[in-house]
Amino acid sequence: MSASVLIARSLPFPPLQRGTLTTLQVNLGYRCNQSCSHCHVNAGPSRTEMMSAELVALIPAVLERRGIRFLDLTGGAPELHRDFRCLVRCARDQGVSVIDRCNLTILTEPGQETLARFLADQQVGVIASLPCYSAANVDQQRGDGVFERSLEGLRMLNALGYGSGDPKRTLDLVFNPQGPSLPPAQVLLEADYKRELGSLGIRFDRLLTLANMPIKRFSRQLELQGRLADYQRLLEEAHNPANLAAVMCRQLLSVDWQGHLYDCDFNQQLGLSVQGGVRHLRDLLDASIAIEGDSIRTELHCFGCTAGAGSSCGGALQD
Repeated sequence: MSASVLIARSLPFPPLQRGTLTTLQVNLGYRCNQSCSHCHVNAGPSRTEMMSAELVALIPAVLERRGIRFLDLTGGAPELHRDFRCLVRCARDQGVSVIDRCNLTILTEPGQETLARFLADQQVGVIASLPCYSAANVDQQRGDGVFERSLEGLRMLNALGYGSGDPKRTLDLVFNPQGPSLPPAQVLLEADYKRELGSLGIRFDRLLTLANMPIKRFSRQLELQGRLADYQRLLEEAHNPANLAAVMCRQLLSVDWQGHLYDCDFNQQLGLSVQGGVRHLRDLLDASIAIEGDSIRTELHCFGCTAGAGSSCGGALQD
């Protein structure tokens, strides 16, 4: 089915307005040591897009000017940016909580031998993608040998105090389905993860379940399989209005590697820039420009965040 037919049959997404900005999510670049089938940013080893040093230097000033409490670093593999550690130190010196969206295998890459210790010393919260506790499923989605390397990374973090309930060294894992289906109940799946990984000596704090967004690499796969329209219909039919109050875009701004602003990381990948008085990272330095109450740009993929128990960068929105 063509995209035009899909859109014609789809429902409009309810309007949303921005609340208080608490989180700045920054994509430092698309270079990654992995190339995953579900990746909505099409990251990989051959990507060269990386944020300039000039833009990175603006981030601590924006955090201070806007009173932002959380800095969420993503990519690609954000740790591959040459200014990653400097940025983390600056943000932590300001008392800002830093989240590193880590693919785990980066911890064992050549040249990254001190990365795990750095994260622990800076008390960086780690959100690590591990789409299953089965080696076969993980390797199918992320590449051969990724599961064992992920376990090695988790053991490194565990040895440094992560996954033990310490609020200064949190370790959360991310699950996303293999194909075009909604995630199972987060609480129940977390129990399965803790049982299976516990038998391997692995500890973590929380499991976050995320729905796959029908965009970019995943969307193209579904379209080739003739399943894109069905998946979009599934998301729309599972829409839960109760999730609208908690979707991440209401308290977050997403920044791309060029400094442009978006309502979320998914809008960023679709080139749907924010509406209102701020369009670029440097615009946030002007605290006189209010953003609370601004309209949030929504499209069909937004149903992925409100379907069922909901989905966000922090996992399910409902118990």
